[in-house]
Amino acid sequence: MNSTTVAKSDKIIKDLLPKKFGNAGMIWVACLLLICAFGAYAYVLQLRDGLSVTAMGDYVSWGIYISNFVFFVAISLVGSLITAIFRLANIHWSTPITRIAEIIAVSAIFFASLIIIVDMGRPERLLNLIFHPRLQSPIVWDVVVIGTYFLISLLLLYLPLLPDLKIMINNKNSEPGWLNKLYRFLGSFWRGSSDQKKINNHSITILSIMIIPVAFCIHTVTSWLFATTYRPGWDSTNFGAYFVSGAFLVGAGGVVTAMYVFRRVYNLEKYITDMHFEKMGKAVVLLAFLYLYFNINEYLVPAFKMKKPEEAHLNELFAGHFAPMFWFAIIIGMLLPIAILITKQGRKPAMVFAAGVMVVVGAWFKRYLIVTPTLLHPFLPMQDVPEKFKFYFPSWQEWAIAMGSLAGALLVITIFARIFPIIPIHETITGEDENAEQLI
Repeated sequence: MNSTTVAKSDKIIKDLLPKKFGNAGMIWVACLLLICAFGAYAYVLQLRDGLSVTAMGDYVSWGIYISNFVFFVAISLVGSLITAIFRLANIHWSTPITRIAEIIAVSAIFFASLIIIVDMGRPERLLNLIFHPRLQSPIVWDVVVIGTYFLISLLLLYLPLLPDLKIMINNKNSEPGWLNKLYRFLGSFWRGSSDQKKINNHSITILSIMIIPVAFCIHTVTSWLFATTYRPGWDSTNFGAYFVSGAFLVGAGGVVTAMYVFRRVYNLEKYITDMHFEKMGKAVVLLAFLYLYFNINEYLVPAFKMKKPEEAHLNELFAGHFAPMFWFAIIIGMLLPIAILITKQGRKPAMVFAAGVMVVVGAWFKRYLIVTPTLLHPFLPMQDVPEKFKFYFPSWQEWAIAMGSLAGALLVITIFARIFPIIPIHETITGEDENAEQLI
């Protein structure tokens, strides 16, 4: 390795090593911790008093918790799937965004699991799914695929991190002692030998192949939880494709949002370039068109038939109580991002970031609309029910727990970026060396 190559490698290492939080970072972490603490307090009250502290009832037995669950599951899709597809296709330009996508996936699927436990009210009953499973239940299969997906995503995050752990062990002077101990614990067995690299690369390839069908299964099974219930708004054979396409869109939106934030906060303009935003912007607009198509399909067919139950449901969405939220989700979550990103000027970093935020915000409201309106039009209406049964607005405990889970996911991503390189160091150096060899 010549002196020029060594100098380039040292520069990359210096640029990409984890950096300590500044004042803004400390304030950000403090705010997230405060929201998480408030959510934890609300959950303690829920454990003490039961689900009676929520606004859920006989009609709306799934509320904002399940909305959050579906949102987390959706945003996790593109994380590991992007990484897997890019690695298998040997697409080198994706190197700076793979780890960002992976930590989003791991964080999202972890909190998806937690929010389901919160929704149960009696968390100890989760054990019944393990010891007394009913294989014909989609919920059992949802637990299986979520667990499998989380494990594979965690391994896809960890294995490419091993060479970087060695680099951080060798550059330990700038970090506190407990972090150096953590690096040695996680990467002590990594020597960087050719055999280790070969085994590691094979393992990553196998996991990348495995996670593709698992990722599709998790969103398909989640859609079955709704579609196998004979209710207007859920009784649809389109739900699998509807859920998967929506997950692709919100996942891509989450990745481009995180790309922009990390680029600005850590001064990574040299590594996360305008080209990355150009390519990811094209991906987002394509996925937005795809999701828009399945949305049209989802509403056009029942609107054409206009059966009585479907009529009530669609009227609520299009022109009734949920209309403002529905059109907000459609316009902000799909139409405006398409209008922004369809032109080359709209695919500049700041514009792609704005479109990504719109997609993510619109997606959360869309998941809420998938869950709640249908439950307010039960298949078997009850007579003489209390008026409050006909409406649902989350209690402050529900809001606190839901926002706490979202803040928790952001906190995990933030802490990870403080402890580990958010852009793979070894892969970046290897890519630079390969480019240099090609030029020679």
